Amino acid sequence: MTSIRITKEIQLVIDSVQEKKAEDVTVLDLQKLTSFTDYFVICSGESEPQIRTIFKNVEEKLSAEGIDLHHWEGRFETGWVLMDYRDFVVHIFSPEKRMYYELERLWGDAPRMEISDRVSLSRSNGNRVRVG
Repeated sequence: MTSIRITKEIQLVIDSVQEKKAEDVTVLDLQKLTSFTDYFVICSGESEPQIRTIFKNVEEKLSAEGIDLHHWEGRFETGWVLMDYRDFVVHIFSPEKRMYYELERLWGDAPRMEISDRVSLSRSNGNRVRVG
């Protein structure tokens, strides 16, 4: 069994996407697999307006904590937006684009944590979570 340490910043992202009802939230720990980032947070939005709303909420919540967006890519209307915060990357997909890109399969060796849709980890006891 592997453990993922959820940082304060990652927890803030999780809480932010859940506030806007993002689905299938998954965290991939890439620290031992790549040098360009430590984590991917992947989630799905059902429509262009929801993807835009999730994006704006993440940006606003993190900015309020002094965490600035390095850059972003994609377009809301295409069903995929990437938010690069250097230490972590947030991917917001439509369900169709998520199936197309299959990041969870592409990074299949990465320890992962699937987040329950309506349960925030910040309510759990501590920040270390065991995953399979």
